[in-house]
Amino acid sequence: MMVVTIKDVAKAANVSPSTVSRVIADNPKISNETKKRVLKAMKQLNYYPNAIARSLANKSTKTLGVLLPNTDEDLFNNPFFIQAMRGISVYAQKRGYYIMYSYSDNEEEEMKFIKKYIYSKWVDGIILLSAREEDECIEYLKNINYPFVVVGRPKDTSNVLWVDNDNFKAMYNVVTTLIERGNKKIAFIGGPEKFNVTRDRLEGYKRALQGRGIKIDNNFIITSEFSELKGYESAIKLMEYDIPEVIVTTDDLIAFGVLKAMKEKKIGEVLVVGFNNTSLAPYQSPSLSSVDINSEKIGYQAARLLINKLEDNEELKSKINHYVVETNFIERESTQKSLPEK
Repeated sequence: MMVVTIKDVAKAANVSPSTVSRVIADNPKISNETKKRVLKAMKQLNYYPNAIARSLANKSTKTLGVLLPNTDEDLFNNPFFIQAMRGISVYAQKRGYYIMYSYSDNEEEEMKFIKKYIYSKWVDGIILLSAREEDECIEYLKNINYPFVVVGRPKDTSNVLWVDNDNFKAMYNVVTTLIERGNKKIAFIGGPEKFNVTRDRLEGYKRALQGRGIKIDNNFIITSEFSELKGYESAIKLMEYDIPEVIVTTDDLIAFGVLKAMKEKKIGEVLVVGFNNTSLAPYQSPSLSSVDINSEKIGYQAARLLINKLEDNEELKSKINHYVVETNFIERESTQKSLPEK
């Protein structure tokens, strides 16, 4: 994304950069005609100066804006967001902050919400609950120097507050464990590859196979959406090609769909592993083994990093810009009873 500078605005308005700065500061010595010309150029170029962002940030509302990457229909179907939001709310309330939530299923809408949050002075900082490979929202907030934190690992972690798991390591360890117990035909069903969480977990899956000398079969890799329906459809497609010994997924919702497809096809020998260890995982039949990513702690630490930055208190302010939350592989009867001994 091209970054518009104050010099670009000055050139478009046919004035000097110092005049643009005076317009931004609302200097009374600048004529109304010049102000209109500069403001028009700023609007046409979609220019939002750092000074404005900083001044708005300094007018505290004690409110955080949280952007959820989902539709209103699916918003509360994914337990990860509910758990992360709980963690955010717990820490925010402890520090006397309120939460304002918005949801969107595309990046363009997210940008609209971000700009509305900032220029309506509704919030002091923003929490993004996803990180894309090429994320315009992250780049925009960095460019205007606005306080924000990302749940997920950004592509460029410099000058960004972020909280995540080591998603590569978590998936690598799970797949390695399954291989060491005698499984070689292991398939992967994940969410959209535009999200870094999917890319990291997919890379962990591939590296685990390669590390044990198992050839990667691209037909055993399917990425779609984070939903039970897409998990079901992906499993049907996968089983039309071949029946694996194990299917690892990147989300329990996907895994629920996989289990439904296998029951429908009356296939009972395939092991299924989920991610997020949601409350419904133990109640599947068979119960679902899953990686607990500590979603509530992720949300808690995200709010902590952002609020400590906003408070600018040296005793509370974190000396680091990120926090990696531990994961745990929770094995239930689906793996404990079915897998052979090492």
